[in-house]
This record gives sequence, C-alpha cells and structure tokens, in this order.
Amino acid sequence: MGRIRVLLADDHKLLAEACVKLLEPHFEVVGVVGDGRDLLERTPKLKPEIVVLDIGMPLMNGLEAAKALKKMQPGIKIIFLTSHEDPDLAAEAMRIGAAGYLLKTSAASELVKAIGEAIKGQRYITPSVTRGMEDLFIRDPELNRVSKDLTPRQREVLQLLAEGHPMKEVGYILKLSSRTVAFHKYRMMEHLGVKSSAELIQYAVQNHIVISKP
Repeated sequence: MGRIRVLLADDHKLLAEACVKLLEPHFEVVGVVGDGRDLLERTPKLKPEIVVLDIGMPLMNGLEAAKALKKMQPGIKIIFLTSHEDPDLAAEAMRIGAAGYLLKTSAASELVKAIGEAIKGQRYITPSVTRGMEDLFIRDPELNRVSKDLTPRQREVLQLLAEGHPMKEVGYILKLSSRTVAFHKYRMMEHLGVKSSAELIQYAVQNHIVISKP
C-alpha cells in the first residue's frame, strides 16, 4: 500500500514549506495551494486522501472550501491548521465534517498525530480548543449560529466583496458578468434585510464567510 496522500492549503508560504518538511517523512505531500478556489480546482487532479488547510484564506476561506470539498468527495479527510482559537469556528469546522482542528501554535507532532487519527476514522482537536468547545456546547447545545442561509454562489460573491474586491474583479474571478455580481449582491441584501454594503460585510464577518487573520 502506498503512503497516504496529503494536500496542503495555506497562503503563508513559509508555514506551508515548514509543514511539507514535517510531513514528508511520514506521508506523500502531493501539493501546496494558497487559496480556497485553487484547492477546489486541484483536488480532483491531485487526489489527496487528507487535506490540511487554513481557515483564513483569500478568494474562498477554508470553511467554505471544506464544505465544497465534502460535497465533491464525501470520503476526504479534512484537518484545519489555523491561528483561530475561536470555539465557534472550531464547532463550525466539526459541523462541516472536519477530522481535525489544530492551532499553528500546537506542537509539530500534533499534526502528524491528527492525520494518523483521521486515517483511522477518528477526530483530533487540539486540547485548548476542546475546552472552549465544551463551554460552547453547554451554552448552545444546538450550535445553530447562522441565522439565514445563502446559496454557495452568494457566499462566494460575498466573501470576495467583503475582502474589498470591486464587482468587476469579483466577476473576473468567478467568471461572471459585473451585472450578475450586482444581482447577487442586491438579492443577498434583500434576503438578509440589510440596507447597505457595510451591513452586508458585517453579516459576512459575523457568520464566518469572511475571516480575517487574528
């Protein structure tokens, strides 16, 4: 049996290179990508069994990319490696079906351990985050944080707009006309009951559609 195939997704090149050096003795690292959209495009070609990804990535954040990956390949194992210690984000990652949630401040050995657990069908969450999640479950057993659903395309448009991309550039990235981007924006505003672009961006931040670096 060949070695487990791992794909890394992180827009910090130095960290990604360090992860490659850490993992290569144990697994086959099939590639490194720098944003969520590139991750979705290259996964079918590279055929990883494990994807290790950051949450705060440009063009499509890690949570949105993970949702799409799980629809494309339900059996793929996803491990988040992030700077975000927020238990809300960790809980959302688990809802998506993540196999692991680690912090970039975790010991290097934890990532190797998390991948090993994922291969066995288990989950691994770094201990400091686990404590915060326990408190969160006590406060809100349903963990139903998002008030109104948007379509996957609307969420893509909203992340790009919230990152500061003008409509024309959003259209270029998503292969849509500027008019279609504007249509999605105003449909979202109508659906969410917001009156301005600022309120729309606030919604994106509050619901983890756009995620800034901590």
